[in-house]
Amino acid sequence: MSEILNKLSGQGVSIWLDDISRERLRSGNLEQLIRDKNVVGVTSNPTIFANALSKGDAYNAQLHDLAVRGVDVGEAVRAITTYDIRWAADVLRPAFDATGGVDGRVSLEVDPRLARESEKTVAEARSLWWMVDRPNLFIKIPATLEGLPAITQALSEGISINVTLIFSLERYRAVMDAWLAGLEAAQAKGLNLATIDSVASFFVSRVDTEIDKRLDKLGKPELKGKAGVANARLAYAAYEDVMNSERWQRLRAAGARPQRPLWASTGVKNPEYSDTLYIDQLVAPGTVNTMPEKTLDATADHANVTGDTVRPYYEQAWNTMAALKDAGVDYDDVVKVLEDEGVEKFEASWNELLESVTKNLVP
Repeated sequence: MSEILNKLSGQGVSIWLDDISRERLRSGNLEQLIRDKNVVGVTSNPTIFANALSKGDAYNAQLHDLAVRGVDVGEAVRAITTYDIRWAADVLRPAFDATGGVDGRVSLEVDPRLARESEKTVAEARSLWWMVDRPNLFIKIPATLEGLPAITQALSEGISINVTLIFSLERYRAVMDAWLAGLEAAQAKGLNLATIDSVASFFVSRVDTEIDKRLDKLGKPELKGKAGVANARLAYAAYEDVMNSERWQRLRAAGARPQRPLWASTGVKNPEYSDTLYIDQLVAPGTVNTMPEKTLDATADHANVTGDTVRPYYEQAWNTMAALKDAGVDYDDVVKVLEDEGVEKFEASWNELLESVTKNLVP
């Protein structure tokens, strides 16, 4: 095992892999990463599945069987994705058991075309939860305004949720409120709160990508590459506020688990920046960092893990955000653009996935 990854895990950061494929599963690669790279969780999204189906022959046999049975493309996609997620959940079950259900988690996203439809999102979450039928599953629901009531409803029914596509501090606070409301409703129904888990996926690198473009136009290059980390650090401050609230303390006393912050989109997009920027600068206890394999390898090789790099820097983060505002960066517009783009990109990947499966549904 990498000494650096051991240090990172020792700081309270759970290392999850931001990728899944049938080939990774059948080759034993996921077990290898668990054994050698401290991986204790897996996340997926429509883009990851679209990429997986575009390579190799790992899905051919199942696609053939689905075609012979005359299954429509929507159900075929559900069958393919839930098969991989169920398999990964079983591979990660020892980590789930060893950590008392904290880690060993695998995430599966609802159809992103439902991101603006609350009732359909809940119905899809129920269906996927039933189909995978593993206690270490997370259903991913996007943090759109319409997603918030779906998050509350799903949690109230005992479904563990990974809230995805969070970009703004205001929306993150709304997500935590939706999470607390879901736990309170579950408690009122008499459900065991200890079995309901959640993470909140706060996106990082995409914030820098969007704001850096604006800073170039504004002639303020000295502020580039700072927004993503500052925004995430302030998200952790908001998380600490909720953890200190009486509302959370009541739920905690009833057995509830914290909704851990998860740093998503941690693969660095700008080659001028350190490839471990969003690892080194976002070390804090009780967090998850979900990494593409390239970032995981870079972290194992040369990340600079020196201790908590979040809580001592709140003032610096506020100053950075103030400087961006003074430079003319419209934060509210940035996060709206990022949310809209995030939904659109996942919809495009989902359509690509549907097209790929359709072409292969030939007996």
